[in-house]
Amino acid sequence: QLQLVESGGGLVQPGGSLRLACRVSGFNVSVYSIAWFRQAPGKEREAVSAMHRSGLFPEYADSVKGRFTISRDIPNNAVNLQMNSLKPEDTAVYYCAASRLVWGLSAEYDYWGQGTQVTVSL
Repeated sequence: QLQLVESGGGLVQPGGSLRLACRVSGFNVSVYSIAWFRQAPGKEREAVSAMHRSGLFPEYADSVKGRFTISRDIPNNAVNLQMNSLKPEDTAVYYCAASRLVWGLSAEYDYWGQGTQVTVSL
């Protein structure tokens, strides 16, 4: 059974950092493209970052470019999202998603995690 579990969310002050992890089970992370999305209260879901199953071609939304980094952790079968210089507007529930056939910020992903809350506030 395919499963994605996010972790690493929490409360952080503006300018701080968090590292989110998306651990996958039921499949090898190297054969699925993974993306991170976020959704803030009252707003539409936004694609934040994506990585092709090859581990190459990372993509970032303009709002996070230069601050967030997506990376793959093969030994732990996970994909991480390092978030630096966090801003209050980064506050949202963050989800990871997977697909074997499509990839990129605009793709429709097949499998989703339950999400982890990130709150950036004083």
